[in-house]
Amino acid sequence: MSSYCDFAAGHPIHGPYHDEEYGFPVTDENELFERLILEINQAGLSWETILRKRDNFSRAYADFDVDVVATFSDDDRSRLLGDAGIIRNRLKVEAAIENARRLIAMRDDFGSFAGWLDHHHPLSKDEWVKLFKRTFKFTGGEITREFLVSTGYLPGAHRKACPVYDLVAASNPPWMRT
Repeated sequence: MSSYCDFAAGHPIHGPYHDEEYGFPVTDENELFERLILEINQAGLSWETILRKRDNFSRAYADFDVDVVATFSDDDRSRLLGDAGIIRNRLKVEAAIENARRLIAMRDDFGSFAGWLDHHHPLSKDEWVKLFKRTFKFTGGEITREFLVSTGYLPGAHRKACPVYDLVAASNPPWMRT
């Protein structure tokens, strides 16, 4: 069975993401928010489409600054829905803004998005999906799974035979700490 490791190796778009980001632990709130926005926007589309538009997403969503996105107004929504450089889906745009607000709200109890994730870790995939559905907008099973795999909270980013697997393991992702 082929895997992302087989497909991404040497690919000009997938290769750098696979080799340098996918599965490595992420603790920075804005980076976690970026991954969440990208995974939400990938729903129904190819990951390559999202990676090709990544810089556009960064510009459109204020470099994924949670505090800034949480203040987005109706004018910002209109701007995003008119931006051909990103995915112009009203539900996905609304989810990004609302999820930024929810991340700010969780700071009182958990300090940050990473604190919230660490507080709930470890959970099974199904438990994570239920939690994400209760907590965030536009997060189903695949979005939640890919977000958690990509940020190191669930295993599965790399085959053991993949050279990147050992690099991820050396970074001590949360899924290896259980």
